[in-house]
Amino acid sequence: MEESYSATKTRSGRPGWSVIFRHPLRRDARGKPGLKIRRGLNTTDDAQADELVGQLNALLGDRSWWSADRRGDAEREFAAQIVSAFFDGIETGRVDTAQLRDARIPLPGRDDGYARVLLVGTTGAGKTTLLRHLIGSSHENDRFPSTSTAKTTISDTEIVTAEGPFAAAVTFMSEFEVRAHIDECIEAACLAATEGQPDAKVAAALLTHREQRFRLSYLLGEWNSDSEADDDEDFSFDTVVPVAGVPEEEDSVTEAERRSNSERLETYVSRVRALAGEINKQNAADLGLLSEQKSPDDKAAWLELYSDRLFDSEEFARLALDIRDEIEGRFELLDAGSLERSATGWPVIWTFESADRDAFLRQVRWFSSNHFRQFGRLLTPLVDGIRVRGPFRPAPKDLHVADKLVLLDGQGLGHTAESVSSVSTRVTKRFAEVDLIVLVDSSQQPMQAAPLALLRAAGSAGYADKIALAFSHFDQVKGDNLQTTGQKRAHVMASVGNAVAGLRQLLGAPVAAALERRLEERVFMFGALDREIEDIPAGVLKEMRRLLVLLQSAAEPEAPAEAAPIYAIGGLELALRDAVESFLRPWEARLGLIYRDGIRTEHWTRIKALSRR
Repeated sequence: MEESYSATKTRSGRPGWSVIFRHPLRRDARGKPGLKIRRGLNTTDDAQADELVGQLNALLGDRSWWSADRRGDAEREFAAQIVSAFFDGIETGRVDTAQLRDARIPLPGRDDGYARVLLVGTTGAGKTTLLRHLIGSSHENDRFPSTSTAKTTISDTEIVTAEGPFAAAVTFMSEFEVRAHIDECIEAACLAATEGQPDAKVAAALLTHREQRFRLSYLLGEWNSDSEADDDEDFSFDTVVPVAGVPEEEDSVTEAERRSNSERLETYVSRVRALAGEINKQNAADLGLLSEQKSPDDKAAWLELYSDRLFDSEEFARLALDIRDEIEGRFELLDAGSLERSATGWPVIWTFESADRDAFLRQVRWFSSNHFRQFGRLLTPLVDGIRVRGPFRPAPKDLHVADKLVLLDGQGLGHTAESVSSVSTRVTKRFAEVDLIVLVDSSQQPMQAAPLALLRAAGSAGYADKIALAFSHFDQVKGDNLQTTGQKRAHVMASVGNAVAGLRQLLGAPVAAALERRLEERVFMFGALDREIEDIPAGVLKEMRRLLVLLQSAAEPEAPAEAAPIYAIGGLELALRDAVESFLRPWEARLGLIYRDGIRTEHWTRIKALSRR
């Protein structure tokens, strides 16, 4: 049966009437058509609102309008806000956010004397902390880019070192991606409520996506729990690392905002519990309770039906839209820069420029910070990419040896489960665009699955000559058998040799040998990077200078090498015979001339069709 679509007027947090409807051409988080849309009607008059809703119902009831090509015709027959509500979002494809940033701040390359450097590594290895020192960013005062123990960097961070004023271009996730993340968070919270979890657990599931990339707590505030104080007492260690504060001149969340955010979160949790209870009641009537499902297949079927009913629920859609509107409202708190929006009104890119470094970073931190005192106003989870340009250089004068760098940082390897043993195409496609790949790994447990996957991906793609290794946490390499710096360095280097040897069968001996030669020259040891630059030992600063010299040298043009092919025809006859036989034997079986194990006979019409093809 064909599904029918209709619209109704509603009151939301916006002034005046809004219209809410399921869009027949836009898909939800599961890829099914019928995404719930709510748009303002720009009127407070009941009669006018009813007339506009009637126009939208006429449009939804006639499938001939369901095409982006009909927008011009619709503009002549329906009100502008109704045309916008239906057609916005269906006529444009996915926006290339990198191109948006390029239009505001171009990325210079080797032709401009710049070296493009890609920093990659396991999440929590310290690549962003190293990046801070390379650009002269103070842990205490600048706090850019943000760092934490693990899974902090969730978007592309691109830094161009150049003279002149500081400039920034920040692009955001699409509205569809944000809606999908919100839906998944609500689904997880409802499941936690169905399992009988306390409010704190339900709120935690709602506020943090399971992949820890989309954190609603940054946008909506934290859940207040009375049990945290007891945990703090139980886990109080002797060595206390001070947390950087928020300067007085920098905006932070006020106590009134915290109370308002807390009350709103309590309302969301109550709505989640009510929604979960209703869906659970429907499932229990058909299949029984979740706790009564004995086999894994029964539990999977129960959860699948639960998820279907949840996404079909009107209250689920309304809750997702309320959270989405709350998130969009955070952009109204920005007091600097220029914000551009899409046709649907969703923010696309924010730009800002200033000659004052402190003022510049104060504004940029709203899109990159993870400071808990600013939870409730941070826009960090929505950022897709952030590009800044300016005179970023290390604080010590003797480290000013690289003036033209493009430093690219991104999500760490292992941030998501699938990225532990394989490297995403978002990373590998940049191998060809950069001049150097700096793999940052922890020297405490070096060369685990994720960095090995990166070496394998770069080596097999022909980029072994671009790789350099930077080991962090060298100050934490300790043991009764490791007393001198030389012993510690040899211990770490042994893991490098072991890793390359393990890749020899996969990459081949020539590639592995080239990779090993490169890595012997390009290994750097860093420690105490969590300290300010003036407190770092001199040996680490020397390593940092060596790294900076290498980074800048990557921009130098390579001398062309003379090469000529050498052909070896020995064994060619045997190879040709084997190749011909390996081709003919399966086809003899497919044609039914000979029976061969594992190869079935194909119908003659298929053979004919393939031959003609």
